[in-house]
Amino acid sequence: MAGLATPGMTMPEVDSSKTKADEKVDYKNLPCPIPFEEVHREALLSLKPELFEGMRFDFSKGLNQKISLSHSVFMGPMELPSQSSETIKIPTAHYEFGANFLDPNLMLVGRVMMDGRLKARVKCDLTDNLTLKANAQLTSEPHMSHGMGNFKYKVNQDYCAQLKLANGAFFGGSYIQSVTPHLSLGGEIFWAGQHRKSGVGYAARYETDKMLLVSSHGLIAL
Repeated sequence: MAGLATPGMTMPEVDSSKTKADEKVDYKNLPCPIPFEEVHREALLSLKPELFEGMRFDFSKGLNQKISLSHSVFMGPMELPSQSSETIKIPTAHYEFGANFLDPNLMLVGRVMMDGRLKARVKCDLTDNLTLKANAQLTSEPHMSHGMGNFKYKVNQDYCAQLKLANGAFFGGSYIQSVTPHLSLGGEIFWAGQHRKSGVGYAARYETDKMLLVSSHGLIAL
């Protein structure tokens, strides 16, 4: 559709220099991307909502600004893997007690199960750019206790690098880089010495709620 301008009307001028300046991307000042493992977690949270069958009760109480306690009760069937098409369910119930310590530079989370299992997570900011994350599970069952430590190096620039160490001779590393203000690309590599297994993966993340993860062992999450 075209419009006619009267003789006394002046049309607004478009500042082409300002438009070009707004479209210009400063590649030396790109945003810092999220860690590589968070891309996978974001995709799984969207694809696998937390659904369950039965009854669940959660209660938490803060003792002060940093310490809080939690109680969780679950009763319902648990699905067991089966070779047939029929779903095998067994009734189960468990209670879980938790304690949390939250601080701007330190986070401690602990959970004790009714069967004696203990789960713990630690997040500590060693410096402004270096963060330590660790999680562990202790149990009386043989070969079921495990732990993993994760060192994350993140500067206020355009990349994030991680190093992972765990029992069972597990070594891993990941790197993710912002390519544009909206797109970040990354990759990871790991070696599990106890199981003699290695893998390489890569990921792409776009800020408008579109994520893609492809790994060499056949995992695709979109």
